[in-house]
Amino acid sequence: MTARKTNRRQFLAGKSATTALGDVVNAWMGPVDAPVVSETRPPQGYLLEFSRRAMACQFAIFLNAGQSSHQGDAACAALDLVEQLESQLSIFRETSEISHINRQAAHGPVQIESRLATLLALAERISRETGGAYDISAGPLVRVWGFVRRQGALPSAEALEGARAAVGQHLIQLDTAAGTIRFLRPDMELNLGSIGKGYALDRAAETLIAADVGDFFLHGGQSSVLARGTCVESGNDQAWTIGLPHPYRRAERLGQIRLCDQALSTSGSATQFFEHEGRRLGHILDPRSGLPIEGLLSVSAIAPTAAEADALSTAFYVLGPQAVEDYCASHADVGAVFVCPAARPPGVDIHTLGAAAKLFTSL
Repeated sequence: MTARKTNRRQFLAGKSATTALGDVVNAWMGPVDAPVVSETRPPQGYLLEFSRRAMACQFAIFLNAGQSSHQGDAACAALDLVEQLESQLSIFRETSEISHINRQAAHGPVQIESRLATLLALAERISRETGGAYDISAGPLVRVWGFVRRQGALPSAEALEGARAAVGQHLIQLDTAAGTIRFLRPDMELNLGSIGKGYALDRAAETLIAADVGDFFLHGGQSSVLARGTCVESGNDQAWTIGLPHPYRRAERLGQIRLCDQALSTSGSATQFFEHEGRRLGHILDPRSGLPIEGLLSVSAIAPTAAEADALSTAFYVLGPQAVEDYCASHADVGAVFVCPAARPPGVDIHTLGAAAKLFTSL
């Protein structure tokens, strides 16, 4: 979003919902791996918008006006927390806790902050449930392919094999009771880029709820979103509506997803890829093989929390529709929307699985 931003000293009051959410749509010309908020709203009702740049993207908070006399302070406090979490989780900051872990954990157990330990345990669980399709230790693979610095290039067979040897949840000893983590071999590297934004949204939501703000919509870079409560306008309770963009015609949307007390994350390779011998190689890698995933345009995951949705969208991109259908069958509160190339481009095929089948409406 490029217009009418807020910061700690400024916020929007009495702004119509149509205008506020329309800002997101009107500014949307972004990558296919990001959903957008729909402008379809009744003409009455008001939202407050707060936004700030963090984690290399724009974080935004939308609140129903009038929920609390302290909701402006709560929103600013939530954005403050996002900035603090970036300082803890970013591999691009030498002073971050993750960077400290990456430097020291191969030498022995490293003490970690309790909430971070809980996040790492969640990542471990999702890795186990998806058969290793999700793995936060895939940092060496991301680095050897050049995607850490957005300079993708084909690695040598030797370099790729070396990176693969340093990847795997079985090489991580996480002791949540003691609050420690240890790597079982050198050259390992955690990268929370596939779960960090979602985690930040969950923590921001906790801040709002603690301030008695129960109806809100949050997004981090538009690709990770969290909706709580309803968008209340003209006395009618409504779910928050997300637009799924067309991968080839970015100004158009394929459909809408309605969220209430749910989170959604979308993964795709539209913005990070390179061409090699006629193949389009994107930044989403299979941590088991070390190779880029091909043949998909985007995958959106729906889950109870933003951290789960963030991680699952990456895992689902790796797994593909058949395996994800099985996953959703055993996780009733999880869903997925796959956007795949049709037999005749620029057409697309859409597959809704699990909980997404009742939440997605095509346009």
